[in-house]
Amino acid sequence: MQHRPAVFAALLGLTRAGSAIGDFWVQSDFCARVKGASDDHPVTYVDPATEEKTTHGTADGRKACLTHCLTYTATQAIVAGAGARALGIRVHPAAAAAALAISFGTHYAADRRVPGKGLLEKIATNTGKGGFYKLADFGMNGAFHLDSAWHHGWETVAAVVATTKATTR
Repeated sequence: MQHRPAVFAALLGLTRAGSAIGDFWVQSDFCARVKGASDDHPVTYVDPATEEKTTHGTADGRKACLTHCLTYTATQAIVAGAGARALGIRVHPAAAAAALAISFGTHYAADRRVPGKGLLEKIATNTGKGGFYKLADFGMNGAFHLDSAWHHGWETVAAVVATTKATTR
């Protein structure tokens, strides 16, 4: 398939854009703040409109992370689907579903950041990047950058998967 590299580049760009929109514009403040909550590390959320304080544990943290990952993946699907259509790319439905499943699953695994137990924190610690993960100074946030790199890497894998049996119109 001579067009696969071009399809890959287009789908990677589209899913990257959908990711940024889903992570920063679509994700609610509640989900962003509560998705890492656990019973051992509860999160107190202050509603910006009412200033009401609520405390959230494991069940709410999982639900917030799930909600975020569903809206994130839906945003990627919409952006990539509309963009692919506009570019004349036909993505095989099974390949699209597999790519979105990769994105969803790896996003949930990374974003469920329970202090001391989160996947990214464990990987960072085990690879000598624990100090960078915890960095929150000098205008830097190590956890944010490692999270972004994780998502970019898996979006690249998902884009490769999405090109399986893709055709152009």
